Amino acid sequence: MTVKYDIKNYPDEKGCFGQYGGCFLSSKMEREFKKLDDFYQRIRNDAEFINDLKYTRKHYQGRPTPITFARNLTKKCGGASIYLKREDLNHTGAHKLNHCVAYALVAKKIGKNKIIADTGAGQHGVAMAAAAAYFNMKCEIHMGEVDAKKEAPNVDRMRLMGTKVIIVKSGGGRFIDATNSSFAAYEKDLENSFYPIGSTIGPRPIPQMVRDFQSIIGQEALEQFLEITGGKTPNKVVAVVGGGSNAMGLFSGFVNNDDVELYAAKAQGCLESAKKNVENKHKKTVAFNKKVVMSEFTNVALVDENEDPTPVYSVASGLDYPYIGPEQVFLNEMGRVQFKGVSDEEAISAFYELSELEGIIPALESAHAVALAMKIAPNYPSQTILVNLSGRGDKDMDYVLSNFNRLKN
Repeated sequence: MTVKYDIKNYPDEKGCFGQYGGCFLSSKMEREFKKLDDFYQRIRNDAEFINDLKYTRKHYQGRPTPITFARNLTKKCGGASIYLKREDLNHTGAHKLNHCVAYALVAKKIGKNKIIADTGAGQHGVAMAAAAAYFNMKCEIHMGEVDAKKEAPNVDRMRLMGTKVIIVKSGGGRFIDATNSSFAAYEKDLENSFYPIGSTIGPRPIPQMVRDFQSIIGQEALEQFLEITGGKTPNKVVAVVGGGSNAMGLFSGFVNNDDVELYAAKAQGCLESAKKNVENKHKKTVAFNKKVVMSEFTNVALVDENEDPTPVYSVASGLDYPYIGPEQVFLNEMGRVQFKGVSDEEAISAFYELSELEGIIPALESAHAVALAMKIAPNYPSQTILVNLSGRGDKDMDYVLSNFNRLKN
């Protein structure tokens, strides 16, 4: 079958994936990101950088992560066999450390001594705090007040690792407000600070950097799956998409092979509200969207009549954002990635099902991917589905049990 998408060809020289991506900044900030782009293109294939990163991933991060056959979940769903790529077993509990250790290494080599970042569910913040501590750098993480209350254990983890946590109360006190706050702080200290965006979003070269750093997931998964199945690739690959980091990490190992179908689980939030198009209780970014320039790159987003971001909602804090990465949008537009909606209710059910059947408590973000696999599995007997279990649910247990308690004893 003819390959439709060759990942090596993207992004183009302007940092674009088709009509999406690029870099639209003030002249001062454009110069700063151009310096980073030039430096990254020089260092990305440098043997010393690659070896340093490999060492850190093996001896600090705990890679490679395994693939687990979800035998009991497969039996319950019927149909396709479900496998899990266990990114929840990374140090700090999620895939985020893949790009955070690489970011910190780049920051050290480019001569910065401080990390300024933002976080939603707290996993990027925790991973960045750990990476900063490992590389002996200062760290400042901005987090929305709503998410900080919901994910309080992650706030404590960041502070325990020596990071200064800024609780953002302005706006709606959510992820996008934390992003605005952190970027403003970064602009005030460009000489000393490094700004690591936590997903495949933002101006060039961030989407490429995060995809490259996360591609270790796809590289490992392809090799491991071939070994497990005696040389067969999965029929379907599933990952949740917020900004797109864990999805592009897994998809990168399979996107060039058109025999493997790629599925992106997209948060719908409260399903009834989404049907009624109630702005503050749903997150149907792909269904209700318009092409706009946001956060310094071209994308599609959920916006109002003034093309300002509208409030979005998901039970998972890491998915509480009005748009996704430009490469994901491009892949969806060309039909290479199929976006499928998953509601809060479906994600919560998957959270409990995986916990009870496999003894694996997933992050609410990851539960969206599990839920999608559970929905499609019955329709494809004799096939295989590989799911990126992007994080563990320690951070979400108190919230889920307080608001959606389904314990049987």
